[in-house]
Amino acid sequence: MQKNIFETVLGAIVLLVAAGFLTFFYKTTDIRPTSGYVITAAFSNIDGLDSGSPVRVSGVKIGQVLDFKLNPNSFRAIVRMNINNNIKLPKDTVAVIGSSGLLDGKFMTLDPGNDEEFLRPGDQIEFTQSTPGIEQLLGQVIFSMSKDDSNKNDSTKN
Repeated sequence: MQKNIFETVLGAIVLLVAAGFLTFFYKTTDIRPTSGYVITAAFSNIDGLDSGSPVRVSGVKIGQVLDFKLNPNSFRAIVRMNINNNIKLPKDTVAVIGSSGLLDGKFMTLDPGNDEEFLRPGDQIEFTQSTPGIEQLLGQVIFSMSKDDSNKNDSTKN
């Protein structure tokens, strides 16, 4: 009888600790569903952007990327974003895919314009900019370095 009470109390403590970890995880990560409106943007390249990536204005999270698909006519990636209801974005807002660093993922950053009209649910952001991937940047650096070396070799021959 004594053993059953001990096991019951120990089981209750384990369940309380597990509930505490789940609560901590839920509060410290942004997995809570957000209510808001959905807008889209078309990009030529979205490498590294994932569903659930944050959407930010001036570094402040205002929404998240829902999903993306390929437009079969233009071959551009259509990104759907959920924006918090209390944020009203001007129609001339620019969407840019940013990078947190070399090892972190990508995020969407929005640069609001000055238009008097605001984006409505279902609207598409017209102005977008894709950032080049790290591989593309490294390729450009290596190409420019090899080009400089060949120019130096040509000048020493003269």
